[in-house]
Amino acid sequence: MTLRSRLATGLILIAIILVGPLVFAIQSLHRLQDDARALRDNDFAASLLLGRLREGLNDLRRGELALLFSKDKASRDTLDDELGQVGRLADSLSHFQLPAYGREIAESVRQIAAAAPSEYRAALANQPKLADSISANVFVPALNHADSTVILAEDALSIRTGHRVSDQAANISNTARLSAGALLLALIIAAGIAILLTRSISEPIRNLQSGMRAVADGDLGYHLRLSESRSDEFGQLARSFQEMTRQLSELDKLKAEFVSVASHELKTPINVMIGYLQLLDEGVYGPLTDQQKEVHKTLGIQANTLSRLVKQLLDVSRFEAGSGRVEPRRIHLDALLEELESSFHVLALQRGVKFSVERQEGLPEDVYWDPDRINEVVGNLLSNAFKFTPRGGSVTLRFEPADEGASVRIEVSDTGAGIPPEQVRHVFEKFFQADNQSAAQAGGTGLGLAIAKQIVEAHGGTISCDSSVGVGTTFAITLPVRVARRSSGQRLTTVAAAERT
Repeated sequence: MTLRSRLATGLILIAIILVGPLVFAIQSLHRLQDDARALRDNDFAASLLLGRLREGLNDLRRGELALLFSKDKASRDTLDDELGQVGRLADSLSHFQLPAYGREIAESVRQIAAAAPSEYRAALANQPKLADSISANVFVPALNHADSTVILAEDALSIRTGHRVSDQAANISNTARLSAGALLLALIIAAGIAILLTRSISEPIRNLQSGMRAVADGDLGYHLRLSESRSDEFGQLARSFQEMTRQLSELDKLKAEFVSVASHELKTPINVMIGYLQLLDEGVYGPLTDQQKEVHKTLGIQANTLSRLVKQLLDVSRFEAGSGRVEPRRIHLDALLEELESSFHVLALQRGVKFSVERQEGLPEDVYWDPDRINEVVGNLLSNAFKFTPRGGSVTLRFEPADEGASVRIEVSDTGAGIPPEQVRHVFEKFFQADNQSAAQAGGTGLGLAIAKQIVEAHGGTISCDSSVGVGTTFAITLPVRVARRSSGQRLTTVAAAERT
């Protein structure tokens, strides 16, 4: 699946999951709306109907009184109309789930309707006692029974309405809980999909970033933790990355071979030039004038500089090719320290820099290193320290035990110009020179630290740099006490038992 289709699928799933609770909430609201409409159309309408029945029964009482006193046809017709209206209202109660109460009221109405003509005739015949008797025995009891039935119907309706309202309140509460739960579940699922989607994109990007950073730092053999068989865009990038590192590795090998061959080929003519310059200096070809001596001196300095540069290039090429060898021998550590202290004491006096050598407790008496190579490494670090330390500053060489006595840590610290933080990780690269060269008292080739790193690693040790601009720089080397005779292409082995002679 391509990155675009993966994103589209993830977004569609998230949208569907988030819309689900909304659809559920809308459906629940529709059900609540239907229930509210049913409540309005049934119970509320039934309540209005019972109110009209109560008014109709009151009208019947007033109509009877009017009939007894007026004794005219209009009062009789009015009473008949009111009886018909109350009868129809009573019949309507069956539509609102109150049929029993409707039948009771309708029966009372029929009793009144049956007695009404007799009461009317008695009133017209001027028989008030008979009319009052009919009213007291039939009309009034029937009306009272109808009123009582209306009251009972209102009570039943009130109870039913209360139950329905309670049920609706419970439904609303349940709907709110379910909607909130559905929303929470949808958010959790959507968040999970978003995390998986983000991780499926961010992890390959981080892998690619790590690979590009490693290549930028010079690690052309970095193995990308990203499958090249992937069918998406990241698979294409992984294949492009591997192809890029392969081509860069080939170019780096070609460059190393070119530098090695060129350095080797330059070595002979440079030695010839230096030899002839020595013959000129010895007067083999006759005396030199003062002007010729100045030119000779300049040529000698440049030839020696060129010879040193070629030697350093050959050293770097040998170590990179795996043929740089170290020849460990027994070294008395105190003698090494005294030699270094003596060698740089004069330079410290010339530069006006305070130079001190510190020995920590617990150092071994003897170590097994290549003395020439270690002298080259420490000498290079001390030379750089003096080169970048102004007059009045200090340079410190410190030896101390490490790894519970299995290793020795060597530190060269100065109070010089320092190196910008973003450039510290590049100081061991070939030909790299930091932006602090203006503070140096002499120029350089940018190969010394690269060679130092190769020598230290050939000894099975590590070298690091810690620097602050305007404060100073500290180079730290950690070397095992015993190192096997090996080339830079071999795996390091300790010789705790091999070098006992």
